[in-house]
Amino acid sequence: MNDWIDHLIRNGADIAADASRAAFGGPYADPGALARGAAAIPLLHLGLIHATGGEAASFLHNLLSNDINKLAADAAQWTSFNNAQGRMLANFLLWRDSDSVDDRYNLVLAANLVPALLKKLSLYILRAKVKLTIPAPERALIGLAGPAAGDCLTRAVLPAPAVDMRHTAAAGVRVIRINTGLYILELAATAAPATFTALRAAGAAAGGAASWELAAIRAGLPLVTAATQEAFVAQMLNYEIIGGISFTKGCYPGQEIIARTQHLGKPKRRTYRLALSALPATGAPPGTALYAPASGEQPVGIIVNAAPLPEGGEALAVIQIERASDELHIGAPGGPCARVLELPYEIRHQGSGGGDRI
Repeated sequence: MNDWIDHLIRNGADIAADASRAAFGGPYADPGALARGAAAIPLLHLGLIHATGGEAASFLHNLLSNDINKLAADAAQWTSFNNAQGRMLANFLLWRDSDSVDDRYNLVLAANLVPALLKKLSLYILRAKVKLTIPAPERALIGLAGPAAGDCLTRAVLPAPAVDMRHTAAAGVRVIRINTGLYILELAATAAPATFTALRAAGAAAGGAASWELAAIRAGLPLVTAATQEAFVAQMLNYEIIGGISFTKGCYPGQEIIARTQHLGKPKRRTYRLALSALPATGAPPGTALYAPASGEQPVGIIVNAAPLPEGGEALAVIQIERASDELHIGAPGGPCARVLELPYEIRHQGSGGGDRI
């Protein structure tokens, strides 16, 4: 991994002191590359956990919110690990490497949650034939975002899955397609410099973590981090809309609360995409409160993820549904303004029954 970080620094990256983020040309996202071209992005703010062993599938199936047993060999899925009250401890992009020697399951999550989540998940192993490991620093993640991302993969002679939420591999590089403009490459850290160089040569701009966050925000894909751990029930993050919950699988931690919310009530809060007119002096990190005039000093929502732009930024935020159309302020009742933008999917406000559940 040190060679990978050194390569990024030599090519103009500003790396955080703890190597948790990379930036190129300042802290801002690059909306131009995301709108017209492609950006190759070192995903240092994301981490990996590997689950291997003969009972890895059943182990994960019994703990996570989605159906691992029905996961196709070339498919990826969103899923989450929740506490007994249905609150997310972490959310993941998960896929299975069925062509690996150990039939490995890969879980991508916020890097600042990896050590604690590994310890928490390990408590459930007992006698199960499963091994959980953190593959860093041997493995690396590179993001590719923008409408020309697929063409860049082709020009770089890298595999490009033809369908969303599918993955394929060639020459040691596994490519997971989230949508037509959002891909994750998982590969050996020793191969990351050459792959990053190949993507740049294929026309991708060098992008920082903020560019990936902006692309994920525009796709309506939230990321739970240390600041928002245990803050949300799955439906608050629109997780049933993006396919992160199975309502037909067996029990898992928090399943009763999540199922009750879906079938007997309606959520009082949902995730919305926001345009931020400006940022407070402290920025808008995850967990930053949102306010509305009608609620005075009481917050009506919190920032889940935010991407800074020179003129302000964009964010995903969990907001009380009844306040989502109100004038919103960031960080304080008189803070900078925010307004709701469209998401690429419809938010369903009503459940199948009566009563507020979350």
